[in-house]
Amino acid sequence: MLGSGSRGNATLVEAGDTCLMIDCGFSAAETERRLARLEREASEITAILVTHEHSDHIAGVARFSRRHGIPVWGTAGSLTGGRCDDPAAMHIINGHDDFRIGGLRITPVPVPHDAAEPCQYIIDDGVRRLGILTDTGEITPHIRASYQRLDALVLEFNHDPGMLASGPYPMPLRQRVGGRLGHLSNQQAISLLAEIDISRLQCLVAAHLSRDNNHPDHVHAALQTLDGDVPETLHLACQDGGLDWQFLS
Repeated sequence: MLGSGSRGNATLVEAGDTCLMIDCGFSAAETERRLARLEREASEITAILVTHEHSDHIAGVARFSRRHGIPVWGTAGSLTGGRCDDPAAMHIINGHDDFRIGGLRITPVPVPHDAAEPCQYIIDDGVRRLGILTDTGEITPHIRASYQRLDALVLEFNHDPGMLASGPYPMPLRQRVGGRLGHLSNQQAISLLAEIDISRLQCLVAAHLSRDNNHPDHVHAALQTLDGDVPETLHLACQDGGLDWQFLS
């Protein structure tokens, strides 16, 4: 992950000769700098997938795409209407239909969030399944059904409700973040883990932590309330350092 949080998001997923970038919320120059930290170049990226059109996820997509000739994939609501102006190539997806890029199958999962047509993604190379789930206000039955038996999961632990209630945000923003079209709390993330089959999970990444309304200690404390086994490989993705490469067997 190049970075995770309200000031910019981008994630790389690689299998064989296919490398996907999910979102690009940094400037083109900053994206290139962060790619170098992960020992990758823009020329190695096969496609950019967009989850939704909020600036911390889409700000750099069009320019980075044009600069390096990388096609962009996403829903019509996320990419049209001036939200992603003139990328190198644009592929509009149906948020309910699987599609393939190179050697990877991608399953979009529509989510409740205050965006035009947001979706998150499950990525499958035929052996391993990676789920990415952030920027989601609540867990729907479709999410529960989709995020089963994953080998890795990037899951939003955005806020601690107590910190959000007493934090610096004005009331309308608190209500947005904590509402059904906002972001997942630590407790909501734990509830999902308790309701899905995580027996295959090799790697769990806590992502999109709020700088003002959460703390790693709260995330770890919430995970201790989970009945059953928590994956040994637990990582917290951060805004500045992102997350180093994680390898699945």
